Amino acid sequence: MKELYVGIDIGGTNTIFGFITKEGKLLSEHRIPTKGHSNIDKYLLALKNALIKKAEAYKDDYQLKAIGTGAPNGNYYSGSIENAPNLEWKGIIKFSEKFSEITHLPVVLTNDANAAAIGEQLFGAAKGMKNFIVITLGTGLGSGIVTNGEIIYGHDGFAGEIGHTIINRGGRHCACGRRGCLETYVSATGIKRTVYKMLADSIEDSILRSIPFDKLTAKNITEAALKNDKLAILSFEYTGQILGQQLADAVAYTSPEAIFLFGGLAKAGKFIFEPTKRHFEESLLAIYKNKIQILPSGLMNQNVAVLGAASLAIKEFN
Repeated sequence: MKELYVGIDIGGTNTIFGFITKEGKLLSEHRIPTKGHSNIDKYLLALKNALIKKAEAYKDDYQLKAIGTGAPNGNYYSGSIENAPNLEWKGIIKFSEKFSEITHLPVVLTNDANAAAIGEQLFGAAKGMKNFIVITLGTGLGSGIVTNGEIIYGHDGFAGEIGHTIINRGGRHCACGRRGCLETYVSATGIKRTVYKMLADSIEDSILRSIPFDKLTAKNITEAALKNDKLAILSFEYTGQILGQQLADAVAYTSPEAIFLFGGLAKAGKFIFEPTKRHFEESLLAIYKNKIQILPSGLMNQNVAVLGAASLAIKEFN
């Protein structure tokens, strides 16, 4: 029988899981609430039951081989979710061990950005590359760093947190508890904060003035930029400047062949890519100039979190 893998993306509100072939084809995708379970064991049981029920559709043609999971604060080495701030369960959750016990399948876990990098390597635009970085631009900024073909995990499993490098001491408050982290400026949330500061500091006419903060999205800002809204375009310029400069610093550590941008903010296209590339090249050490591409993810229109998590299992158990 053909092999089938499960990719799981654990979010603060919902958990999405999908069935993926060894060739990277997503057969189906499903979800259950992450919130609302009285404890981790009841959540795992609900996830297992949903997964087994949906797997029935494939039992005649496929055999489930392994489960890959992407989670906030997911530790690849221990298979644990450790002190994730946006999940209901606190402390250290031995996810892989517990879920393997009840599903009788091998389970491997990492954080969502590392999973995205593995997905990019196996099925995306990084095929054939051994040195690259994936930047996920969602609510926060995640990063997966691949060197010599392998994800950098560090000694404790938590290496590669570019989003939590400080770019402005004493700057914007971050959910991590510190101030001035990159993701507070460069992310879907970060550009919203930038827009509202610009609105406060300027009398410039803008489409964005009529949108309340809790309704504003990166998509709204992109749509305004497409209509030549000056303030929206300036917000992308500012965001791209910060991202480009920080990526230039990241290059000095790993000298990647390419950097891939993925996520809602990356869908702004030229508005984010052009200033990022320009400030990136201006900020690079001379020995790196004109050597490194900044590219859109090859998985932009797919659920990279689910595909990436399954890719982790495919890589791990083959």
